[in-house]
Amino acid sequence: MIIFKDISNGSELLSDSFPLKEIDGILYEADCAMIQVGGESFDTGANASAEEAGEDVEDGVQKVNNIIHTFQLQEIPLGKADYKNHVKSFIKKVKKHMDETGASDAEKDAFKTKGQAFIMKVLKNFDDYECYVGEAGPTEDDDQQVVLLNYREDGTTPYFTFWKHGLSEMKV
Repeated sequence: MIIFKDISNGSELLSDSFPLKEIDGILYEADCAMIQVGGESFDTGANASAEEAGEDVEDGVQKVNNIIHTFQLQEIPLGKADYKNHVKSFIKKVKKHMDETGASDAEKDAFKTKGQAFIMKVLKNFDDYECYVGEAGPTEDDDQQVVLLNYREDGTTPYFTFWKHGLSEMKV
């Protein structure tokens, strides 16, 4: 299995155990789903006393997004202008990382042109997105990856978008 980590702070953001789709050589999209967690009951083999009334306990079941839950992503409130400023800083960090890791000129060119087009698409439809960061949450002067949650055309299937070159891979 491969765990994808944010190059900025090492937060685990994704794994290849989720269905990934590479977009334009610069992004990953990962479909996610709402799952139920909690409410597990464990049979210890003990019998409740006949004299005691049964306890009414809330079952504790929650519906959560599987990627958010698995990687403990933190939603952050970003306005359109805040996102625009943040992504500029993040893109600079990714470009530096691409230079350090020996990315080809073609990869760098694709990242520049297709990345700019993606950012414009996000800004045009910014109200359709929710913004998340890794488990540590946001910090001041932070240029960590902001991952975007949106919904497919059917309006019910959620998916996340990650910057491919803003991730490092760790095999486990």
